[in-house]
Amino acid sequence: MKSNPVVAVCGATGAVGQEMLKVLEQREFPYSKIIPMASARSAGKKVEFKGEELTVVELTEDSFEGVDLALFSAGGSTSEKFAPIAVQSGCVVVDNSSAWRMDDECPLVVPEVNPEDLDWHKGIIANPNCSTIQMMVALKPIHDEARIKRVVVSTYQAVSGTGQKAIEELENQTRRLMSGQPVVADVYPHQIAFNCLPQIDVFMENGYTKEEMKMVHETIKIMGDPTIKVTATCVRVPVFYGHSESLNIETQEKMKADDVRALLAKSPGVIVEDYPEKKAYPMPVDAAGDDATYVGRIREDETIENGINMWVVSDNIRKGAALNTIQIAETLIQRNLLRVP
Repeated sequence: MKSNPVVAVCGATGAVGQEMLKVLEQREFPYSKIIPMASARSAGKKVEFKGEELTVVELTEDSFEGVDLALFSAGGSTSEKFAPIAVQSGCVVVDNSSAWRMDDECPLVVPEVNPEDLDWHKGIIANPNCSTIQMMVALKPIHDEARIKRVVVSTYQAVSGTGQKAIEELENQTRRLMSGQPVVADVYPHQIAFNCLPQIDVFMENGYTKEEMKMVHETIKIMGDPTIKVTATCVRVPVFYGHSESLNIETQEKMKADDVRALLAKSPGVIVEDYPEKKAYPMPVDAAGDDATYVGRIREDETIENGINMWVVSDNIRKGAALNTIQIAETLIQRNLLRVP
């Protein structure tokens, strides 16, 4: 492979695809060529990259000739169809959909947590769910130090996790409500403006939603530890960007709140913002547009012997999607793994 790869961004006109282009530029990712790809209806559109306008080309079965790296943000069904074709063309795929996350042949990677799993990739690497990613960045140092037994997580997830239409729906509903007009819910089953929806994705037979079970299964795969117990409640809230999470953690070894603060303060990708006397704690409005995972409200759970509560916030489009994808690509290059075995 060339020292600087040819990079395709598949789904380049979507919210995450456009953020991928921004992150590639901001992090000065090494490339010889950037090719934005999308569906036929978006072909011919222009996207900005490094002050230039690039023309979007149609994603087809012949699109990957000469491409070294494909960053997918085009939906599960598109990825299921085109990712194997890309690999057959000699291209390594980093996929942002849920299509390959639980495939035993595909690593599920958060670079701060399990970069070594990239060593066994077979051409397709999966990017985890946005809510799982930020939780993993905060939990891994604690697990390494004190062995996590159980996690109870409640999420407060921004509408941008659903896509551009959801952002527009929140904008439109808010505007109409403030002017005394009735609202219409098209993207979500109920009004999202000034409301909270305790449903993200579809309900499953066990009463949990698919989003909640993603957090359960993905945590075990990323951590590589089937003994960790996870239970989740995922809620959509009227916030544009930034997912928030309340974590209750039970560990095997005792950790005091100060120990957790000190540990996380030196952990990669984490910023501790925990100054209750100053009313300083992570909030999505401050995390939006930022790369870090913010942690605050760290305190001991007084109802169990080895328990910690904390509050975790991160930009779901940045670290929860585009940034983590680019970090995987960077790690592939660093480990000389940007090739199909």
